[in-house]
Amino acid sequence: MAIAAGRAPLASDAASDRLALHRAALWTLLAAKLVTGWGVQWDIQWHVLIGRDTFWIAPHLMTYAGVTLAGLISFGLLGWDTVRGGPPAGAVRIAGLISTRGVHLAAWGMALTVLAAPIDDLWHRLFGLDVTLWSPPHLLGIAGGVVNSWGILLLAGELYPPGPWRLAALTLGGASLYRGLYLTVEPATLTAYTRGGVFFFAWAILSALVLPAALVPLSRLAGRWAPLAVLALVIITGLIGMEIARIGFQTLQPVSVIEEEIAREPGSPIALATAIARKNGSAPGQVGGLLHLVSALPILLFCLIDARRRPLSAAMVYAATLCLTTGWTLGRAPAFAPLVPGAADAAMAVLLALGAALAGGYLALRLADALAPDAAAPALR
Repeated sequence: MAIAAGRAPLASDAASDRLALHRAALWTLLAAKLVTGWGVQWDIQWHVLIGRDTFWIAPHLMTYAGVTLAGLISFGLLGWDTVRGGPPAGAVRIAGLISTRGVHLAAWGMALTVLAAPIDDLWHRLFGLDVTLWSPPHLLGIAGGVVNSWGILLLAGELYPPGPWRLAALTLGGASLYRGLYLTVEPATLTAYTRGGVFFFAWAILSALVLPAALVPLSRLAGRWAPLAVLALVIITGLIGMEIARIGFQTLQPVSVIEEEIAREPGSPIALATAIARKNGSAPGQVGGLLHLVSALPILLFCLIDARRRPLSAAMVYAATLCLTTGWTLGRAPAFAPLVPGAADAAMAVLLALGAALAGGYLALRLADALAPDAAAPALR
């Protein structure tokens, strides 16, 4: 009894230290994801405004600094748990490594992102340096970041009971998840510009398929109005990212070769993005920030319908409203005004968006169930 009494405080202290370590890692990981997002935002502007360059440009360094930190934190935590015997409950073993589901998901997501870097280098060596977010290595890197963000949502539930700390972590992680998924649909505006017709609504249709993977889990995990809070956070951090890019360009003053690149490849994504911006009288390469306001009304209605109880209905209303706001916004832009489709094409686009919302909403619902904290295995808490 004396021995047992002597060991109890030690076990309690070890559990408390482990919990503190994991919580510190979670917030550091969230900070790393924010830096990565700002780096990507600046990098997109760099390629559109300056043109092709070396790997060692400032936005690349900023992006990979965030990726490196996130990878070190994720795998460092996974290695620590394995060496220390794993958390007392909720542990799973994958490839000989032991930790919670959230730590595993965060770590293996970063592994995908790191793996994408050499593949991207090989891709450019084989096919040139033209930049498009829809290249296989870019999509692999984005997918890794998305998986990592899903891991963060799991970690928030594993490390905090319901309350303000869990809500804050879910909101920050949700903003990172939304930004990552948004990158996969953002180039669809170029498709709208080059093809018109039903494709005028390509961005809305793809968003209806992809973005519920952020919106539905956030509603289930963080509450009815969480998607609206996440959108506000995405807009605010996007405006900060634009300011970081502005200061970076002003400080470094890189020499632009974009005109030569456009003359060499007038049909490239960079050339198209530049042409659209010039016709609209806007700055080329800007992404995020206030541009996300087009999603404000769709996400507001998504929250009003309450995706916690009616996820498929919420996703479908989100899709239909997004077609409306996208059509109105693009139709007012000089570059897209001549491409506004007729009623038949618009109706077909809405039907496609509704079908995409049904598929995306169903998959998002399954994902939300998988990301829910496991009451039977409270992990580190």
